[in-house]
Amino acid sequence: MLDEIDRGLVHALRIDGRAAFSRIGAVLGVSTQTVARRYRRLVAEAGLRVVGLADPRRAGQAQWLARLTAAPQAAQDLARALAKRDDTSWVRLASGGTEISAIIQTTPGDGNALLLHDIPRTAGITAVSAHYLLHMYLGGPTAWRAHTRALTADQQRELVGEVQGGTAAVGTSDQQLLAVLGQDGRAGFAELAAATGWSAATVAKRLGELRASGAIYFDVDLDPALYGVTTGALLWMSVVPAHLDRVGEALADHDELAFVAATTGRTNLAAHALSPDPDSLHQYLTHRLAAFPEITTLESAPVLRTIKSAAPFTPTARPFRRVAV
Repeated sequence: MLDEIDRGLVHALRIDGRAAFSRIGAVLGVSTQTVARRYRRLVAEAGLRVVGLADPRRAGQAQWLARLTAAPQAAQDLARALAKRDDTSWVRLASGGTEISAIIQTTPGDGNALLLHDIPRTAGITAVSAHYLLHMYLGGPTAWRAHTRALTADQQRELVGEVQGGTAAVGTSDQQLLAVLGQDGRAGFAELAAATGWSAATVAKRLGELRASGAIYFDVDLDPALYGVTTGALLWMSVVPAHLDRVGEALADHDELAFVAATTGRTNLAAHALSPDPDSLHQYLTHRLAAFPEITTLESAPVLRTIKSAAPFTPTARPFRRVAV
């Protein structure tokens, strides 16, 4: 489990993924060396990764939530094949290993392409569906609350700094910059300059513009089991359309959820629940969700393993067992 310093470090990285260790140490009241040592330990032992990502809407990308059902062995191979694609994130095995879910990104230029064109041909696949993400109430730039409880309001203000705003959008010239940040959101300016062919000063200026406008954000990958989570489930709900926004916004305030989004399809609201144990998940489903009469149907699929999170897939990465943020 994480101690107070570890949790403070993760919270600080959620606020500013590129914050200097000295700055984080000053906020936490510990030395720079302590922060650096804790960071390296979490990277090595807990799979911590900070990644810089483009906001899909600001980058002109569409997101789809794909669901595929297959025989157990075929499902594992299919999940790994999907994880290796550049356009996927949050690839999970669910329902005892017979169901795969994945976020797939497309751009306007992909309009005539098949969304799942690279799926290996196998007789093991029994069902496929794709659900367009219409609106995200929780997820992406918005952190799971367990990551953001360690710092006081004053400490958070010290890390936020001045909010400048802006209108910068991700362009084709930013792709090399994003490629490096997608692997390591804390990559130095020298490394970013080498990848882009720009000067370090140009990199710093462009990165500042993209961050100020919200065109990119920094995500933190970390095994949620370190926060006491042992049970997770994907939830598929049907909500009376007139009440969809109200329910989605209310669920976004639930500590038990790490993701809430409106989708197309037979159901119109998807979520990801994280719980300490199966009984806690049961209590959440039968009490907190049951308090919304606008939810007319509910399907749950227990998450077995996360093959790929927001960060790019690496064959040597330790998969999050059972649950994932």
